[in-house]
Amino acid sequence: MAALAPMTSETLVSAGTFGTGHIALTATITGILTLAAAAWRLPLRVWPDILAVGVLAAGSVFLWRISANMPQLNSDGLPGFSANDWLAPVATYLFLTVYADLRPSADPRRYGQTRALAVIISLAVNVITI
Repeated sequence: MAALAPMTSETLVSAGTFGTGHIALTATITGILTLAAAAWRLPLRVWPDILAVGVLAAGSVFLWRISANMPQLNSDGLPGFSANDWLAPVATYLFLTVYADLRPSADPRRYGQTRALAVIISLAVNVITI
């Protein structure tokens, strides 16, 4: 009976999953672009909210992609789009909604626009980078 080869990070990546570095880069790009969108839409006097939106967007993508990093969810069911591509923006929406419920914004309309931009950015970055 042949011995099984040990699983390495290269084996896992080639088996339809992504490395932690790749996922972290995707989350970082999402966070930076969302931070820029928040700085554009939200008043600069609320810089803690601007920073929180960027960090929460990055965190949501990282946590979703690292916890759901399995071949079944990473495979493109629709050409160019995997289940994880569609679900990472849902996590972003949920994180930012919970934040808004815990710390109401001075301008809910602009925060809603920022959250919508964060979801769009999250989808675009996940489709393009992963």
